[in-house]
Amino acid sequence: MPTKKIQETAKQKMDKTKDVLRNDLMAIRAGRANPQLLDRITVDYYGSQTPLKAVANISAPEPRVLQINPFEPRLVKDICKAILASDLGLNPSNDGKIIRLMLPELTAERRKELTKLVRKTAEESKVAVRSIRRDAVDQVKKMKKNSEITEDDQKKAEEAIQKLTDANIKDIDKITADKEKEIMEVR
Repeated sequence: MPTKKIQETAKQKMDKTKDVLRNDLMAIRAGRANPQLLDRITVDYYGSQTPLKAVANISAPEPRVLQINPFEPRLVKDICKAILASDLGLNPSNDGKIIRLMLPELTAERRKELTKLVRKTAEESKVAVRSIRRDAVDQVKKMKKNSEITEDDQKKAEEAIQKLTDANIKDIDKITADKEKEIMEVR
């Protein structure tokens, strides 16, 4: 059936959307220090923007401390600038060789802000999934218009694409609920 390929492509794109959501949510801190919090930070390294983890070792020696050991000591200032310019709201302290980030305890207000951010990110993922569905349905309709498939095949394909979309939206809701629970949990 020629519509199977369209459905498979849509499934792969929707799975990729969920992976992107998971990665985005990992960058939102939920109490404990996690080196993945710094995954989106890039540093100017010999004229090009390079991911922080490519120019330094990042570790969490304590529950609320991240430690960054740059491979080259001259990068300390650039890394500090990049962290300050990010949306993390963290103030780095350094001794010239090592950078330490103290993660403050999350307040109730900050937890609510983070859950709003999680919901916003999840909604963007849902919009992406719906867009993938629309594109797939348009391809099926085009095949019907070109007489490549029958009307019954078109209906079956559209139903399958809708079921796939519903399942992925449900998965996104579960991922979101788990992250919100993690954020609201007081340690």
